[in-house]
Amino acid sequence: MLLSVKVTPKSSSNRVRLEPEGGLTVWVTSPPADGEANEAVVKTVAKALGIAPSRVSIARGHTSRTKQVCVEGLNAED
Repeated sequence: MLLSVKVTPKSSSNRVRLEPEGGLTVWVTSPPADGEANEAVVKTVAKALGIAPSRVSIARGHTSRTKQVCVEGLNAED
């Protein structure tokens, strides 16, 4: 399943919010350098969904604040 994610790096804490239109907003403490924020997004989304980080990957937007995150084994009913 692909999720639309808006990322805010260098936040005070790692957290996730489900937006009314169905996307996610993710705040991470890591800076947007050397892939640190992307790694934090993967871990934060995985923790919020209660799944292993290995099941979460960034499909698009590696250098953008707006990303498409792929979650393996998750469907719309979950």
